[in-house]
Amino acid sequence: MSLFITFEGPDGSGKTTQARMLAEYLESRGFAVLHTREPGGTAISEQIREVILTTRNQSIGDETEALLYSAARAQIVAELIRPALAAGKIVVCDRYADSTMAYQGYGLGLDLQALQDITQFATGGLTPDLTFYVDVPVEIGLARRHRGETNRLDLKDPTYHSRVREGFLKMAQAEPRRWIVIDGTRSVDEVQEEIRSKLEHKLEGR
Repeated sequence: MSLFITFEGPDGSGKTTQARMLAEYLESRGFAVLHTREPGGTAISEQIREVILTTRNQSIGDETEALLYSAARAQIVAELIRPALAAGKIVVCDRYADSTMAYQGYGLGLDLQALQDITQFATGGLTPDLTFYVDVPVEIGLARRHRGETNRLDLKDPTYHSRVREGFLKMAQAEPRRWIVIDGTRSVDEVQEEIRSKLEHKLEGR
């Protein structure tokens, strides 16, 4: 049974932990699972990730940033995600194309239609079956991030991160059949319990 699940959320939402826990849970249930992340997942995409996120590259242009994310995405879709889905696996991906719309579109103010066109080209139109959006207020997310290792995006102004969060919420509202909004301010186990419960309904439907 192939299923493409993505996790989205503001920085510090805890989505990375939740994606990993869900992948481990599904594997324990006997499902064949590919757990990966964006940008990254392949050798080439991980190199692009380093270019995008390192704090050494503060001069990266907005358009450059969007195209680099899309390049990394094109590689992981072709090399990992499509083959896994073709093999009947469940793919759990930490971030995907919706992050480009939120961060480079709503956050940086780049043209949304242009970003959609680039994404269509990079992915061949591959969209998730289900997207868990783990939501936290900006101040909570940034406080969590600043307790650990920070990247270039973490250093941006809080108003930028507010635009990103608003963008995610707009997309979730516009496509409720795919998006499931999860309150990420609760404990890790409480969040995971709700995610598993919501997914069970999806799996039963298949």
